[in-house]
Amino acid sequence: MANDYFRFKQFLIKQDQCAMKVCTDSCVLGAWADVTGAKRILDIGAGTGLLSLMVAQRAPEAQIEAVELEAAAARQAQENISGSPWADQVRLFPMGLQEFEATQPVPFDVIISNPPFFQASLKSSDAVKNQAKHTETLSFSEIIFFGQRYLKPTGQMHILLPPHEARVFEREAHQSGFFTNSILWLEGTPNGKLLRAIHTYSCQPSAPAEQVLAVREKDHSYTAAFRELLKDYYLIF
Repeated sequence: MANDYFRFKQFLIKQDQCAMKVCTDSCVLGAWADVTGAKRILDIGAGTGLLSLMVAQRAPEAQIEAVELEAAAARQAQENISGSPWADQVRLFPMGLQEFEATQPVPFDVIISNPPFFQASLKSSDAVKNQAKHTETLSFSEIIFFGQRYLKPTGQMHILLPPHEARVFEREAHQSGFFTNSILWLEGTPNGKLLRAIHTYSCQPSAPAEQVLAVREKDHSYTAAFRELLKDYYLIF
């Protein structure tokens, strides 16, 4: 059973009210996404607020907006944001993406998201977990359409998904005029099964650079690359 909280070096994430807990792949996204020079960042599907706070730690000049539809998760995200060093830097919007779009936000330098990804799989009896995991409340096309309208021409969109769903998202993104700039593949151990993919999209064409990041060595110790990436966040490093 997941802990009720996860403590990082500079902030605490409470998660007892959220269906989706802190996980390794989300931490990788928060540490890896390029936010250099960003002034406005959007976190779509904020959950606990983890990604917003991770990028706030690395982008002190940025104004970060976080959108979360599920009421309990939104309340907990606000609690985590309010208790962090960046309470004045991160603003939470407890609403869906379409409702947020109706506020006519200013375009963003960076959009970051770990969206729901189950599209046709069997659902559980837990409605909150279904909302967090299934695309009915936040579809790939909705994210892409929003990005078309509110990502700056020079901006980047970082999306974390399982490999199959990442390719589905990529096809839709390409059809809508986005280009894949980079891909980070996550694997449990070196040369192991690919578990997640982080695609970076923009309106600027380029040959995508691909990297593979293994989380642990065969002896279950963390790899040097993983330790380097998360050293500013994880207490154990």
